[in-house]
Amino acid sequence: MTKETNWWKKSVVYQVYPRSFYDSNGDGIGDLQGIISKLDYLAELGVDVIWLSPVYDSPNDDNGYDIRDYQNIMDEFGTMADFDELLKAAKERNLKIIMDLVVNHTSDEHAWFVESKSSVDNPKRDYYIWAPGKNGQPPNNWGSVFGGSAWQWNEETQDYYLHLFSKKQPDLNWEHEELRQSVYDMMRFWLDKGIGGFRMDVINFISKVPGLPDGAKNEDQAFGDGSPYFMNGPKIHDFLHEMNQEVLSHYDVLTVGEMPGASPKEAIDYTNPENKEVNMIFTFEHMDLDSGQNGKWDLKPLNLIDLKENLEKWQTSLQGKGWNSLYWNNHDQPRIVSRFGDDGEYRVQSAKMLGTCLHMMQGTPYIYQGEEIGMTNVAFETIDQYKDLETLNMYNEKIEQGVEHNTIMQSIYTKGRDNARTPMQWSSEKNGGFTTGTPWIEVNPKYSEINVENDLQSEQSIFAHYQQLISLRKQLDVITNGDFNLLYKDHPQLFAYERKTEAESLLVLCNFSKEEILLEKDIVKNYSTNSKVIVQNYSSVELLNDFVLRPYETLVFYSSKSE
Repeated sequence: MTKETNWWKKSVVYQVYPRSFYDSNGDGIGDLQGIISKLDYLAELGVDVIWLSPVYDSPNDDNGYDIRDYQNIMDEFGTMADFDELLKAAKERNLKIIMDLVVNHTSDEHAWFVESKSSVDNPKRDYYIWAPGKNGQPPNNWGSVFGGSAWQWNEETQDYYLHLFSKKQPDLNWEHEELRQSVYDMMRFWLDKGIGGFRMDVINFISKVPGLPDGAKNEDQAFGDGSPYFMNGPKIHDFLHEMNQEVLSHYDVLTVGEMPGASPKEAIDYTNPENKEVNMIFTFEHMDLDSGQNGKWDLKPLNLIDLKENLEKWQTSLQGKGWNSLYWNNHDQPRIVSRFGDDGEYRVQSAKMLGTCLHMMQGTPYIYQGEEIGMTNVAFETIDQYKDLETLNMYNEKIEQGVEHNTIMQSIYTKGRDNARTPMQWSSEKNGGFTTGTPWIEVNPKYSEINVENDLQSEQSIFAHYQQLISLRKQLDVITNGDFNLLYKDHPQLFAYERKTEAESLLVLCNFSKEEILLEKDIVKNYSTNSKVIVQNYSSVELLNDFVLRPYETLVFYSSKSE
């Protein structure tokens, strides 16, 4: 068995959404050969790990998160030979590849489900969750994450199957041992090929409360909230520990569990090395702070004090007990520079500031494709230009409820998942250099200004700033191991914190606003005299008796007892 090295603690992960990364053959869809052709770019950025969103065979109801065959590659992405070539080419550049492990559900076209739904006595029947209806209605009142009921009628067997997501994504039954062993066999298939680990899709949904009770429901809601009965369920730790013992412990890999609704206390249980479950989890709390009471589409401005309080809680709770993942963006989230920064006049400054704020914390940082060049949200003119299932379902529901088109579109412009899924902007050529054909989803019109080619030509680019942040993480032990101390908790525009070990210390200052912040010198007195500025996003730094943090300015001071 490979000795655990915790190499992932100093690593930086780059998420590739293959469909939108780079198209090598002109069909408008990114592919594995496209990723291979851009590996030198990722190596130049300095990342260690590439996380691939699903590339498995899929009917693409939910952009690949509905898997038809776990051990085949989707035709439009290439072949297994292409995947093996990608692994080899990545290894030559000291890059690891981690895969998306989607095992809460499959596609309804997966061979297991085709059998399961065919008859009540089929050997694969218990691979999924089936229940009879109640009084002509579904088994309970749960709503699907994507809208509508979480249950779908099956004519062949005259009962319902559970789907927490799309009706084409039936939930697997993790209570069934044979199903679990089938999943573990599939995981070994990929690990034996040499992948570097897994990002586990909604993995804390796999254990459901027996009996599947009705969820709480407000009068104005069509469906109940089933989440207390499927998030962090009663056997979740048993299942993850078994997965670790049977599979993961035999390889030296990175594992990150996507776990909506997990608290810091639960995260410690999941990530404490003694429990032998996963290395780290993705939390969602900081991503919900600009959502109103009615969920993500209910817009409200970010309160920075809330964000500071939340990130402090995660930093301090897991210190010495578990491990954090650090992210602003992914394939499900809007672009951070448009969300918490300024995607207009101060796009470059605010993108650098947001990167600095995150990367100086303890944890493993995740960069989502295009974040390193400051890609922005997109505002398509018509709903027909959008592709995301969640977005389209929400739009249709709101229209039926009588909500104004323009109001709904504002929510989509701010929070829609397609903000992250527009093609990577490589150059100012047509379609941002992403494809010579017609892209599967339109390119953000800002590609002529915001693109990789432009950033690579400037030493002051966002790309260069991210290179520096990645490099510092490898050089400075304090970033990996230092304590976290939040300063100025109640300041509405300033995010300031210290990181300290016995030998090193950092002071991180981040202005989250367009306003200048006048700081008394005492905040940096010790640092400005006994340390050096190692990160900045303006070309000059002036430290006077009092000094001003300019709009979206960030500074990192570093001091070491050995210097």
